[in-house]
Order: sequence, then structure tokens, then C-alpha cells
Amino acid sequence: MPGARSPVGASGPQVVTISHAGFNRAWAAWIGDRLERRGLSVVHQRWYPLDDVPLADYLRDLLLAPGPVLVILSDWYFQLGPRSHDEWNHALRTVVEPARDRFAAVSVTTAPLPSATTVFAAADLTTVGETEAERRVLARLGLPTDPVPPPVHGDTRRAPRYPADIPDVWGGVPRRNTRFTGRETLLGDAYEALQAAGRGAGVVTLHGMSGVGKTQLAAEYVYRFGAEYDVIWWIAADKRVTCRQRLAELAPALGLSTGVEYGERLRAARDALRRGDPYSRWLLVFDGADEPDQIWDLVPTGPGHVLITARNPEWGEHNSTLLEIPVYDRDESVAFVRRRAPRLSYGEAARLAVALEDLPLLLDQTAGWLNDSDMTVEEYIELLRGGIDQDVVRVSADFPLAFQTGWSILLNKLRETVPESVDLLRLCTFFAPGAIPVRLVRDLPPDTLPEKLRGLVADPVRWTRAINKLRQYAVVRAAGVGEREVRDQIGDVGPGLPGDTLYMHRMVHQIVHQDMPEQDHRDFIEVVRRALVAADPHRPTDTRLWPRYAEITPHLKWADVLRSTDPGVHTLVLNCLRYMYLSGEYKAGIKLGGRALAAWKTLLGETHPRIWDVGYHYANLLRAVGDYAGTEAIERAAYEQLRAERGPQDLEHLRAAGGLAASLRHLARYDEAYEISRRQYAAYRELLGEQDTRTLNAQNNLAVALRLFGRYEEALDLDRRTLEARRLLLRPRHNWTLFSEINYTTDLRLLGRYPEAESLQSQSVRVHRIVMGRDNPQTLRAEYNLAFCLYRAGDRVRAGELFSQVLESCERVLGDHDPLTIMFAAGQSCFAREHGDIDQAREISEQVVSRHLELLGEGHPYVTGTRANHALILRGVGERDQAHVLIENSLAGMTAAVGERHPWTLGCAINASALRSLVGDPEGAATLTGETIARATEALGRTHPLTLSARIAHAADLRGLRDAQRAEKTEGEALDDLAATLGPQHVHTVAARSRNRPYWDFEPL
Repeated sequence: MPGARSPVGASGPQVVTISHAGFNRAWAAWIGDRLERRGLSVVHQRWYPLDDVPLADYLRDLLLAPGPVLVILSDWYFQLGPRSHDEWNHALRTVVEPARDRFAAVSVTTAPLPSATTVFAAADLTTVGETEAERRVLARLGLPTDPVPPPVHGDTRRAPRYPADIPDVWGGVPRRNTRFTGRETLLGDAYEALQAAGRGAGVVTLHGMSGVGKTQLAAEYVYRFGAEYDVIWWIAADKRVTCRQRLAELAPALGLSTGVEYGERLRAARDALRRGDPYSRWLLVFDGADEPDQIWDLVPTGPGHVLITARNPEWGEHNSTLLEIPVYDRDESVAFVRRRAPRLSYGEAARLAVALEDLPLLLDQTAGWLNDSDMTVEEYIELLRGGIDQDVVRVSADFPLAFQTGWSILLNKLRETVPESVDLLRLCTFFAPGAIPVRLVRDLPPDTLPEKLRGLVADPVRWTRAINKLRQYAVVRAAGVGEREVRDQIGDVGPGLPGDTLYMHRMVHQIVHQDMPEQDHRDFIEVVRRALVAADPHRPTDTRLWPRYAEITPHLKWADVLRSTDPGVHTLVLNCLRYMYLSGEYKAGIKLGGRALAAWKTLLGETHPRIWDVGYHYANLLRAVGDYAGTEAIERAAYEQLRAERGPQDLEHLRAAGGLAASLRHLARYDEAYEISRRQYAAYRELLGEQDTRTLNAQNNLAVALRLFGRYEEALDLDRRTLEARRLLLRPRHNWTLFSEINYTTDLRLLGRYPEAESLQSQSVRVHRIVMGRDNPQTLRAEYNLAFCLYRAGDRVRAGELFSQVLESCERVLGDHDPLTIMFAAGQSCFAREHGDIDQAREISEQVVSRHLELLGEGHPYVTGTRANHALILRGVGERDQAHVLIENSLAGMTAAVGERHPWTLGCAINASALRSLVGDPEGAATLTGETIARATEALGRTHPLTLSARIAHAADLRGLRDAQRAEKTEGEALDDLAATLGPQHVHTVAARSRNRPYWDFEPL
């Protein structure tokens, strides 16, 4: 019958899969050994389901194994995840019940389990001895329960101990942490390293920072693998005297005959361990052995194993295998927090893990406090920003020392041994937590530094000693190799000294920063400010230098640069704001710009020149995220005040004019924006000449204004001149040059010169991706323009892929409501309407209209234009009357907004004529297309694609009026012009020849 298994042993050795939680590894090892001694093959499957995969899927995966599946049931098996009993019951009934003949189970717990676990008919192993437990396992699997046959000659392996039995010698081991989470790979690595080591070399050191859970990991190792040892002895190894004492106490526990003098007992114990007599399977744990120089000679050699926990990685110099213990993986953090604080949801646990950077000790003590509190996670995280206070943590038996207390003890110890390491540590706290580029301080002239740092920075030996001491105590660690590789690529650093970049945990950073004398605070913050100023490459527009700015900007807040009156610091802030704008770091830039504007008004005065500087950059950032009204207010105030104080030819005033014109363009106040841009361009030409970068920027912006007017030929001429000049003055790969390429190809495309536009934009996209990165907003603009070029050129497959890709990227990088995302969504909706899923197109289109309305307000041409696009979707799904009303309103609205001869209005008219024809108004349709042809010819020329579309549409309307002669003539002339302009096989030409009525898509620019 399907799903039934053959009797065990009926056809030779059979495979049994044992599914177990890592917590129950000892049981799995013992059961597996019992089965293997009877000739069966055993596969161990560690059970560790993740939250984002249904339980039923994991259980079905077990059925893929050959033979029976033996599940070791315990509360740990069901807590991993963790999952509710209801979810477990549903999965067990869905998967296990129909395949109960494939599953067997044993229970090793007395804790309550989900009610549906009765489907397993589990054998209870909790209250029986080894012989009876073995019999029950065999019986549950349908195996003979006869005594195990004698071992094969030469088989000398030792069987794992029955898990309910403790080793013959057991001392000092902490209680097992029933909330222990994850660390499966680390436990496996430690086990493999000890098993693979030769005699006398079985030493593994678990090292890492305080609070990372080294002791907990060592204890779990003991419980998980303890069945393989006859002796387990735990030693507190923070001091040599206590270490010697605990080793001496091992002698009587081993049954050694010695005198009462503890030195004699110590020698006897070490000799017995070395010889492996009376026990060769021993495990010693040296916990907290942070000073290897003091106790390395006490570590025994012999056939057994030694496990060491320490902050200090120098155990690697004493024949120990090092395993660094990192903070939790995020999944481990979330699972642990939800065990410690069951009231928290997955999302709340994740937010707490992010705030505490996954440090186990802090997660334990904060989650423990939160679980008994009504405070929200958000409130609690905000509270922790002020420091880890004893009143808002709960100390548990598993992590008995409060985080702050433990670090205070460690800092005192450092202060007593290597005081300059504490100075360096305090200095580091004026950089942001995380990766700290301390080499920036070393690059400063020593004579500019405070006395206590001068010798440290100038002396490589002292510097290295201080760094090494911090690393020995795991206060900091070396940053990743990849960071140094980046610095090498940009020519920022040579071979350097150890500790060029250090990593410090956020909470360690916080504690050290709080515990600092006032004089150190004043001295060290100035040092870091000067280091950041010296690191400024002063060219934020140079994409090659962006990695340097990316390294500098996180540290501005921690160095409190906005309180400085140093002009060099002000320049640094302004350059970083410019970098943030160009690189797309808008949110961080807005936060910095807003704080700088407020701080500098107080510090420097309302009319200080720096206020105009920071206001300009701040406004650029606000405009990038769509805050056009707020931007206009800032820029108009600067524009008017500077004009009144300094006159219309002042360079600061002209810069403010450019920003104001940009905001007015976004607000659709095109006439005023054009006039300001025209005056600005003329003034720059007179003052600076045609080849100055500011003149070229003004020329670029004037072309934008012309494009928005629909004057595409004029825009093309200006953009061509700007592009050529930038290629000469800057370089072909400069980001401004690349931006000019986007503008120039946009003009070409809007003029119907599709092959030229696609060719140049394809090349430009490749360069954008290399120079600016795939996620830069300007790169996304270039890709979006290429998608349109491909679409207009007839390559719909590539266009569709690129439309989707660029929208997804923009949503990920900038968010759903960013102006660029909304623009890309408009294009995606239009493409999906014609060549994809019209229901998806409708959903996207509704969002585009709504978000444009929210961002720009009623009456803006972008709102009107995207409503016109939506009318085409309504027409496509059969809602003709609604579509007709919407397109007529759009035509009226667009005419009012930009005039009757604007290409946007002409496009709305083409679409409106089609709806008039559909609802039975052929006369109105023909009149409208006739008027549109005249206006389009005047505005764009007889052979522009928009004019040609109007001519093809008018031919259709004439046929609707049964004026066949005029229809044929109009259509024939239009088809000839289409073939001559776009080519006889272009999709638009083919569609017109097939008498498919043309439509127009509004495209926000």
C-alpha cells in the first residue's frame, strides 16, 4: 500500500532518519549508536525550522527520507521557531496523520506538548533505565528486542553514554540554559575541531566580546556532547590561584591517592589526565581565561579535550584552535527574544534585536525586563538611547552580571594595566559606533594633538600595544578586510598599522562615552573633528571619491560637528550634504541639513553666509523627495533677501535663483520658472563666461524649462551644447556629463528620433552602472529613459523587462512614495496596459494618480496627465462612459494648465477623440482631431510622431463620418510620412497600416 514501509531488516540494512532538536543531540547520538550496532544505517536530521517557512513543509520534507523517521519529542522540538501549539496541531494532523506508518517517535520530556503529538504514539524514555529505554526504541520501530550481538572483532569504539546518566566525574558545570538558542554551526565546529585534534592537542578557545555568550555556549557543549566523556570538570579561570585550586580538587574526584597538600594534588591530577588513567575520555572547561600568559602552563595535555572561553584571542599562540563567537544572527536573536519575552511579536523582537545589535546578554536582560512590563518596544528602545540603566534590565541566572557592571569592571582593569588603551577607546566614541576609522587620527600631525594622545599617535609601538590590548579584551575588533580593500582602491591608505579601522559595538560605545572626564570630552571631540576635516577630499561631485564621503558622513553626528565654529568643519558639512544629494542618500541628508540649518542660525546668526549655503543644499534634498512647497519657501526667502541686499548679479543670489526655478518647475509654475532661469543663464554668461560650470548648469536648467514647455527642438540644441562642453571641461564619465546624456537622449526621444536616442542611452546606462552604481537615483533615471527608448523603438520585450526592473529597484532604494518611484510607476502602468496585465496596470495607475494628487495637488498637469492615462485603462476594460468623462475632464484640465498647443494637451486630445468616437460622437471626434493636427503641426512639425498620430486618428474619424475619399487621402499621406520618419516596419507604422487607432501616453518629466 502507498506509504507503507517494509519490515525492518527484511531486505538487509535499513536506513532510519532521526529528527531531533540540537538540544537533544545526546539522545540522538545514543539511539543512533544502538541502531547502528544492529546493522542499520542512521541519518541524523537536526530540526531547526525557520519562521518564514510553514511547519507542514518541514514535516513533508522529512518524508523524503528513505525508511522510517524517528522523531525525538521534547519541548525543545516544538519551541524552535517558536510556533504556537495550534499551528503544530494543524501541521501534525495535515502531514503526520496521513503518513503515520512512516513516523515513529520517542519522548524525552515530561513537559506538556501539542495535543496532536498523540499521532506519533511515542515511546516514553523519561523514567526508565538504559536497557528498558533501548527495548522501547526497538519495539517502537518494530525491531527485534533481543540482546545486541557481540561486537565485531577489532571494534573498539566506545558507545555514547545513556543521556540520563551523568559522567563518572562531574564538577562545577553551570546549569543548562533552557533558553539556549541557535549556535548550531559553532557547536558543530567546536566538536569537529576537538575530534580531529591529535593526542595532547585537543584545545579549542571560544573567544569574543563580553556578553556574546561564550560561557553559555561552552555549557551547552557540555550538555550536548557530554555523553561522550567520562570526566567533565569546569574551572573558573579568571585568576591563576583559583585555576590551580580547581585543578587540584580534581585529584580526589578522580579517585587518586594523594596527600592533603594541594600542590601535590595538582601534580597528580595533571599527570592522570596526561596518561588518560583512570579516564581517557575527559573534558575540562577553562571559563573566563582572559590572561593566557598566566595560566597557559596549567592547561593539561593528554587524550582528552579542553574547551576555553576568553575575550583574548592570544590563546592562538598557545596551541589552541580559535573559534570567534560573534553576536547572534538576526534569526537567532528573534527566536531567543521571543522565548525570553513571549508577549513580543516577531516584528517587535526584530526591532529590539536591531537596536541592541544582536548581543545575547543584552537581549536576555532587556527582553526579560520587557516581558514583565507594559511598555512598548518602541518606547523601550527610545529609553535605551539614554544608556543601559540597571533599572530597565532584568538579570537572569543565565547571564548573572548586568551588562553595564561587567563593562565597568573591564574598563577599570584596562585603566590599571594599559591606560593609553582607555584614552584610545574614549577617542573612538567620538566616531559613530560600528566601523571606526581611527587611522584618520593617526594621519594628523602629532603636535596638534593633546598631550595624552601625542605620544600614542607618534609611537607605532605604543599605538599597536594599545590596539592589541583592546582586542585582547574583545572591546574592539578589527574591521572587515573588504573595508580596507575599498580604501586601497581609492588610494586612501597604504599598508598601515594594525587597527587602521576598528569595530565597536553600539552599547560598548555608549558606556565608554558616558564614563569620561569632561576634559577628555573636550579634547577628544576636537581631535575627531580635525581628523574628519582633514579626510574631506573636497570634491563631492567626483564619484570616485564617494567611498571616502561614505566613510566620513556617519561620524558627523558623534563628533557633534554642528556646534563647531571652525570654517573647515562648516565646509566639511556642506560637502557631505552635496555628496548625500548626488549619491541619493536623501533621508540622511535631510536630517543633517535640517539640523545644520537650525544649529547654524543659533551659532552664526540668521544672515551669516553659511546659512545661505546650507539652505541651498537642504532645499535640494527636500526637493528630491517631493517637498516642493517647503523647498520653494526656503529658496524664495533666500532669493529675495539676497537680491535686496546684494543685487541681481550677485553669485549667491544667482545660485538661489536656480534652486527657486527648480522648485517652481516641480510646482508647474513654468512661466515664472522659465523667466528666472533665463535671467540666471544670461547673468552667468556675462559674469563667468560660457564655459564655467555654473553657466553650464544654468544652461542645462533652461533646457529643462523649455522641455516642460514642449519646445523640444530648442531644448535639444541647449542640451547638445551643454553635453559637448561638459565632456570637454569635466570628463565623459563625470556625473554631470552623464546627466546631460540623459537629457539629450530624452529630447531626441520626444522628437521621435528613437534609434539615436536608444543608441546613446544604452551606452550611457552601461557607464552609469559602472561609475555611479546600480542603485544611484541618476542611474535609475538613465535606465528608465532607456526603457522608454526601447519601447518607442519597438523593442517591447527588453523595454518590459527594464520597466519592471527599474521600478522594483526604485521602490527598494527610495520607497513607494518618492517622486522618482511615482514617475517610474506611471511608465510601468502604461506599458502593462498595452503589453501586460491590464488589471495590474489599473492598480498601479490608481496609485500613481493618488500619489501625484497627494504630492502636487489638484490642477497640476501631472495629476491631469496620469488621469488621462487612467482613462485609457478604463476604456480597455470596457468602462467607456467613465473613461469618456475622465478624458474630457483631463483635456480641459491640461488645456487650462499648459495651453492648447502644448504636446501634453495635444496628446489628451488624441485620446479624447477616440473616446468620443466610441460613445457615438463621430462629429466631435473628427472636429477635435482636425484641430489637433493644426496645432501639432504648428508646435511640433508635420512629421513629429504626435502629429502623425493625430493625422492617423483623423483619418479614422473621417471614415466614421463616411467621408471615405478624404479619409483615404489623409491616411495615405500620413502612412507615407510615418514610413519615411520611423521606417516602414516600425511598430507605429505597422499598427497604423493595420488601422489600429493610435493613443498617447502622458509621461511625467
